[in-house]
Parts: sequence; structure tokens; C-alpha cells
Amino acid sequence: MNDGPRLFSILRQGPYLIASVHTALDDSQLVRFQNDLVERIGSDRARGVVIDVAALDVLDSFASRTLRDMAEMARLRGAVTVIVGIQPDVAFAMVQLGMDTGRVVTALDLEEGLAELDRGARDPTAQRP
Repeated sequence: MNDGPRLFSILRQGPYLIASVHTALDDSQLVRFQNDLVERIGSDRARGVVIDVAALDVLDSFASRTLRDMAEMARLRGAVTVIVGIQPDVAFAMVQLGMDTGRVVTALDLEEGLAELDRGARDPTAQRP
């Protein structure tokens, strides 16, 4: 499961982690991404995470559930999560198929995602349901 190149990156930006998915991930790669991100939250003592999915033109039910799970794991480790970059066609398909991101905050792009984290870091109760 941990063999092969990473198709995602996790970079630190101050108190935040920016996790970018570069191409579609299969289920085992999604689990690797999840494990790596949750581990980095602890090792970097991150207060927030932006997950950028702008490169994805498809988001299936397993990927949607995994993103929600990642956000919940991050919350349990003390970090707020914002998902950014959901493409219009992906958003349309998700709504048509009854899929969503649950209570995870979303934003249009990285800039808005970081601003959302800044708001959440100042007032942790400001997270939207």
C-alpha cells in the first residue's frame, strides 16, 4: 500500500497544512493520503488543514466519505479542515447522486480556504454546521 509515487502533497504553511491531490486516487492511495495527513497533523502540530481537490474531475462515494473521515480525524486531533477546489461538474454530480461533504467546510479556492481557517482559528465556534 505504501509503494509507488505519491499522487498528493502535504505542505506546511505556518500553523496550517495544505494537502493537494494531483490526480485521481484509487482507494488504497486515498487511504495512504488519509494516513499521511493524519500523521502530519500531529507531527507538525497543525491547527488547520486545507484539502485541495481542484485536480479531480470525479469524486466517487468512497472518496467523499474518505474526505469527511479525514476532516473528522483532523478535528479529533485539534485541526479544522476546509476542502477547496471542488469543480462545478463534480459539485453538480455530487448533488445529483445525493453525496455531500457532511459538516466539512468548503471554499472556492486555496485563498478562501486559508481565510476560512483564519476565521476558525480566531473563533473555533465559528465553524459552520
